[in-house]
Formats: sequence, structure tokens, C-alpha cells
Amino acid sequence: MTPALPLAVLGLVDAAFSGFRAYAGRDARIRKHRAVVRSALRGLAVGAVLLLAPALTAGGVLLTAADRARTYAALADGGIGYLLPLALYAAAVLLSLAAYFILPFRASTLAMVIGLGPLTLLRPLAVGIACLGALADGGGRASLLVGAVAGAAVLCVEPIVHRRWYADVLHHRPGQ
Repeated sequence: MTPALPLAVLGLVDAAFSGFRAYAGRDARIRKHRAVVRSALRGLAVGAVLLLAPALTAGGVLLTAADRARTYAALADGGIGYLLPLALYAAAVLLSLAAYFILPFRASTLAMVIGLGPLTLLRPLAVGIACLGALADGGGRASLLVGAVAGAAVLCVEPIVHRRWYADVLHHRPGQ
């Protein structure tokens, strides 16, 4: 099994959430469904472009490899090692989101504070552990390279979306 598709799906879902996080808290309107969807789509678009980098890196590694079959197998093994920690992280995020949407108001707020808040801060650590998983699962340096490029790509989505669309929102004053 090639882990490329599940990793791409996780990366794109993370990018959509990153777009939302770049926007969150910057708009005091009550009805902001359109703005939330727009911010998630912006994150998705930026993430789709940035996730071309690890795909191109993997393609370059394969094209320059002396033994492409063995390199492909190593990249697949490393991809599985990369996927496992991220799947655990995603499961924890989904559990926190489910608690947020299902529980009563106070409990859902607690789920947000003790679940989603810290998990957001742990994203870079999860990516680092995923890189180590790619290396430890037999992927070697090639998988570590592709994993590091992919990790950098997903961690750059939120700052890019924020800078491109939302940075000036904080400095905008009515009447100016």
C-alpha cells in the first residue's frame, strides 16, 4: 500500500484547518459562516500548492535513484512511518472536535481548552515525530527529506494565509 493518498488527504484537511485558524478571532460578526468557509478554502488552496513540494521532491528522489524499485519501497516504508504518528495526532484532534460539537456548552468549552488548544501547539512536534517515524520505519534519508519538505509545507500554510489575507485586519481602524 502506498501511503501517498492518506498523507495527501491529511495534509489537505490540515491546510483547511490552518486557513480557519489564520482567520479565527479576527471577526466579531455573529453570522460569519461564509467567512469561515472562505478562510478554510484559502487554506486548502495554499496547502494544495505547497503540498506539490514534497510530491516533486519524491519524484526527484525517484528519478535520480540508482535503484528506483528499492527507492520506491523505501519511500513507501518511510511514508507509512510518517503516517502513523500523524494518524494518531489526527485521531486526537477528531476526538476533541467531536467532544466540542457533542457535549454541552461548558464541557465543549473545556474540550476546546484542554484538547484543541494544546493539540494546535503540538502540531510541529507531531510533524517532527512523523519525520523520525519515516526514518525509523526503514525509509532512510530519502524519506526523511520528503517528510521534512512535507512537514515544512503544512506548517507554512497558516502563516501564509494569515499574511496574505488577514494580517491587515488587526491594524484596520474604522473610518480609515
